[in-house]
Amino acid sequence: MFYNENCISGARNYIKDNSIDLIISDPPYGIDGDLLDKHYNRDESNVIDGYVEVAAAEYPQFSKDWIKEAERVLRPGGSIYIISGYTNLRHVLNALAETKLQEVNHIIWRYNFGVYTRKKYISSHYHILYFVKPGGEITFNRNSFYSDDEKTSAGLSANAADREDVWNINREYKPGEIKNKNQLPEKLLRKMILYSSNPENLVCDFFLGSFSTAKVAIGLGRNACGFELNKAAFEYQSEQVAKITKGELLSTLRNVPENKNINTGKKLTDAERETIISMYNKYIQNGYTKKAGIEKISEALGRGRFSIANIVSDADIAAQAEPQNSLF
Repeated sequence: MFYNENCISGARNYIKDNSIDLIISDPPYGIDGDLLDKHYNRDESNVIDGYVEVAAAEYPQFSKDWIKEAERVLRPGGSIYIISGYTNLRHVLNALAETKLQEVNHIIWRYNFGVYTRKKYISSHYHILYFVKPGGEITFNRNSFYSDDEKTSAGLSANAADREDVWNINREYKPGEIKNKNQLPEKLLRKMILYSSNPENLVCDFFLGSFSTAKVAIGLGRNACGFELNKAAFEYQSEQVAKITKGELLSTLRNVPENKNINTGKKLTDAERETIISMYNKYIQNGYTKKAGIEKISEALGRGRFSIANIVSDADIAAQAEPQNSLF
């Protein structure tokens, strides 16, 4: 359900405790965002009027109030992503510090270009604060885009590269289309939704704006709810989101191959460590290089090469440290 209401009172009135699986929210700028088009001489003839800003003096308390509600409605183990510029970042972080939500990552979203400036560095990034509510199972689908075995063109782990905490994702520009003042790109939303939720989970956006979060969530087979105070935006975007067929984006997802290293991420037992060292010694005795031996063990045990390399390196160091027998 979507509500044309302030998110703080709306959450209190309509959303039960511990009922939301994932929250993605891009709160108001708090920097006279309703006047930015005039300041930067932007053409916003296709932008829906009525953007609701939060006064700078009110931003600290505003952040505490809505984030406290977000904490209440998020299920134990649920995730929240908050997108913020640098101006009011401290107020958002202070508000989070007053909750029991736990930080997982402080992500930097770098986009294609920012506003041109003459007397300072050009800002071309936003902060994305990824927190979870303790007390339940956390959803993190690490193979949403790549298996652990896939490589980049440079031979590095594609999965690890995709999970780095700096995201290079361009903004979307849709000339001639009716839109809101600020709109998150679909690629960014897909990433957060696929990593941190499952089909049929409930995704909430406290500041719907263009309803982009809801549109992508529904398209990916999730359920969605949220709030938008701007009446004009709410009425227009409610009609647009109703046109989305649930799950329609699932067919556009890449088929991720299964991991060969099926045990990656599981804790190694002492017995497994002994097996790895024993196998490694046999491969070395039979003329294999260290790299080739690690590769063979990885294929045989379904373990990542990095963890195997650490174990055999420790074994090599220990062997070198042992006193050698002497004939004299």
